[in-house]
Amino acid sequence: MSLLNQFSLQGKVAIVTGSSTGLGQGMALGLAEAGADIVGIDYVGSPETQTMVEALGRRYLGLKANLITITQEGLVDLVNQTVHHFGKVDILVNNAGIIRREDSLNFTEKDWDDVMNINVKTVFFFSQAVANQFVKQGHGGKIINIASMLSYQGGIRVPSYTASKSGVKGITMLMANEWAKYNINVNAIAPGYMATNNTAQLRDDEKRAGQILERIPAGRWGTPQDLAGTAVFLASENSSYINGFTIAVDGGWLAR
Repeated sequence: MSLLNQFSLQGKVAIVTGSSTGLGQGMALGLAEAGADIVGIDYVGSPETQTMVEALGRRYLGLKANLITITQEGLVDLVNQTVHHFGKVDILVNNAGIIRREDSLNFTEKDWDDVMNINVKTVFFFSQAVANQFVKQGHGGKIINIASMLSYQGGIRVPSYTASKSGVKGITMLMANEWAKYNINVNAIAPGYMATNNTAQLRDDEKRAGQILERIPAGRWGTPQDLAGTAVFLASENSSYINGFTIAVDGGWLAR
């Protein structure tokens, strides 16, 4: 198979969490353009993403789930629904996440638990559920987690987000270590400062937004489309010898 053909995801089935908007939508569209059918999971419907995926000639299954409160059994059920509909699963993109901003001296237990639950607990247990399905299918698969610049840095006023994204980087390595023998690749993408719902409050702060922009060598905030190519690469056969690594897509932020 040629190098370019190995980027193809034709015939693959990809689960993308947080698919209704932002980075999740951008990656879902990238995977669909490369040939994958998409299972989009969010706490709200994702009709816009569905329309855009189907316009690319791919199939789309939308499932609703609250990934903050979902149980381990609920995550297994999402995998079972995927397999019932499409017959298999090949790719998981753990994109869904939230952020809560508050001075660490005043941070609440609820804001800690909510962020940790969706950003790292659900990421692990959904990966576990999908990995067990990969093992059952017998041909491996790809898991892509979404880390952050705060997997590397401390940040300001986001204690649970920083802890969770440091955790994502760590469990990405852990899962890669354990599951590589099953031909499962587990990697992560660390987006830089992206223009999404999660950063709206930050971008509305003119002073802070200006400080951030000054430090980005690329001179702009990232977009969901900036992650699409990296997601396709990590989901494709061309990344088969990459395991446990977190790739920064940050406009040069970490190099500064």
